[in-house]
Amino acid sequence: MPVINRISAFADEMTEWRRHLHQHPELGQQCHETASFVVERLLEFGIEEIHEGIAISGVVAIINGQEDGPTIGLRADMDALPITESTGAEWASLNEGKMHACGHDGHTTMLLGAAKYLAETRNFKGRIALIFQPAEETGGGAELMVEEGMLERFDIKEVYALHNMPGTPVGQFYTTPGPIMASVDTFHVDIKGVGGHGAYPHETRDPITAALSIGQAMATIVSRNHYALNDLVVSVTMIHAGTADNIIPETAYLGGTVRTFDRDVKAMVKKRMAEIVAGQAASFGVEAELRYEEGFPATINAPAQTEFAVEVAREVAAEGRVVDDATREMGAEDFAYFLEKTPGSYLFVGNGDTAGLHQPDFDFDDAAAPYGASFFARIAERALPLDTAGEGS
Repeated sequence: MPVINRISAFADEMTEWRRHLHQHPELGQQCHETASFVVERLLEFGIEEIHEGIAISGVVAIINGQEDGPTIGLRADMDALPITESTGAEWASLNEGKMHACGHDGHTTMLLGAAKYLAETRNFKGRIALIFQPAEETGGGAELMVEEGMLERFDIKEVYALHNMPGTPVGQFYTTPGPIMASVDTFHVDIKGVGGHGAYPHETRDPITAALSIGQAMATIVSRNHYALNDLVVSVTMIHAGTADNIIPETAYLGGTVRTFDRDVKAMVKKRMAEIVAGQAASFGVEAELRYEEGFPATINAPAQTEFAVEVAREVAAEGRVVDDATREMGAEDFAYFLEKTPGSYLFVGNGDTAGLHQPDFDFDDAAAPYGASFFARIAERALPLDTAGEGS
């Protein structure tokens, strides 16, 4: 079956919701206005069990089915990015310096669309937990929800999420079992030497030379310490030092990111970075400190739940428009924290020929919302079929 007819019928209403959210972006865990809008819509749908203030501004709402059964979680992120919008759309951001440049306004809308349909039909047993999460972009949202015991509190047995993808046709889905998005770590190196006059470098211990050497040596971790067929990215993205052309500074800093899917690979990178920093510091006669911060873990899809999600996506999408063995992404996603605790799956849904994510001219394609809402709704009906009736349509 294609997009659910009832959801298609209120597609214009979903567009209104999405464009309202787009005009009122909020950052990090401070998604209070967005959460209030979500709660207002949920109450309009007749959903009575609504829990606010989870992970500061998150919302979890429960829709009860017609019979007893387990609980399935459906998640949408709500937060925006600190970017000044340049779309020129009538519904462009009204909050200066903030915009929905990653389509979380669309994700929230898709889950609201599924909520409206499921609250009307309740053609499932058990319960559906609608998870509206803050702070995906800045981190902390999913992790804090897990730390607060949300999954246990609502006894969530499986969890599913979608993310829009520019460049993929509207109505197309893709995913893969196992790792789909990388872990993301950040490293910092603080170097202290002896500063002095640029004309007398022999009287200094130059931290800039040490920083450049450390950066070059780190670039060899991927090519010389790592098996070529295992995905790994080590990128030095920042070097800061100096204030004038004739002064050798006392300090320098470099930092960057590490992306991988494997904990053993991450451990190897940390070990090699520590060895490189210590060795290069000694060779240049400077002091250097490595600070390695572990961020989001890898997003790892459970095979059984991913196979099921692909079946559902194929019901919603046109023939041949679901890819079940997609290439893994080196980007990161904090939905990983949910998947560490509960089996589930993360999929991408096409956003059409739009600007890329995190770009000031990006906008979510409203035509994609009915596909995402139908996917969420069918996950509920297929995962929790009624014992006394057939599946919904």
